[in-house]
Amino acid sequence: MNKPDYLFSTACVLVSVSIFSATSLVAKLLGTGRFGEPLHPVQIACCRFFFAFLAVSVIAAVLRPSLQNAPWRLHIQRSIFGWLGVSCLFAAAIQIPLADANAISFLSIIIAMALSVFVLGERVGVTRWSAAVLALVGATIISRPGASAFHPAALLALLSAVFIGFEGIFLKKLSNSQAPIQILLLNNTFGSLVSLMVAPFFWTAPNSAQWLGLAAVGFLMALTQYFNTLALGRSDISYVAPFWYSAPLF
Repeated sequence: MNKPDYLFSTACVLVSVSIFSATSLVAKLLGTGRFGEPLHPVQIACCRFFFAFLAVSVIAAVLRPSLQNAPWRLHIQRSIFGWLGVSCLFAAAIQIPLADANAISFLSIIIAMALSVFVLGERVGVTRWSAAVLALVGATIISRPGASAFHPAALLALLSAVFIGFEGIFLKKLSNSQAPIQILLLNNTFGSLVSLMVAPFFWTAPNSAQWLGLAAVGFLMALTQYFNTLALGRSDISYVAPFWYSAPLF
């Protein structure tokens, strides 16, 4: 990892979270029928990867990143857990209020921080744990989850938290040795391949407004990934993680 740059990492993660919040909102609008017939979360997740892949591929064609000696196993693990996490989160956000789904998925930050100790060997002191717990409490108060937090669909948000927590660990490992464009290209390539094998079973023909929304989800998620990868590449995951709790502000 490069020398820690906490100010840079803070700025990047805040930008990442703000864009991710917009992505979740568009996904909810698509899944609740605001632009036409409701779309299945698996279909939305598929387009999220596919359109992100298109955007990243254009950039990769210019930069021509080298893929030699890439840690393929890590890339595949990160892509699978990321796909599962996003699919579960979109599914939960469609069935219960977005604030409730996000509040439950916030547990992914605590999970990622705990895993960083056992898997990455990071030292998470009292200050960072305290910051994470206070941020979790503050995010929950702002989100004000209601009775739907006990809805069966809330289990999907909880599963999303577990998957995203593990994805964060894989991403941190990759960001220590891989350039952001390499990570984004391989992640969205694998994610697209997995999604395209599953999506046909849940596919509904989108109208023009829905296509625009699906494309927006993909492009916005690519930006989210980019800034999050930059943040993790310049600091520990235990430092970056508590800032993810700023999502309710956006």
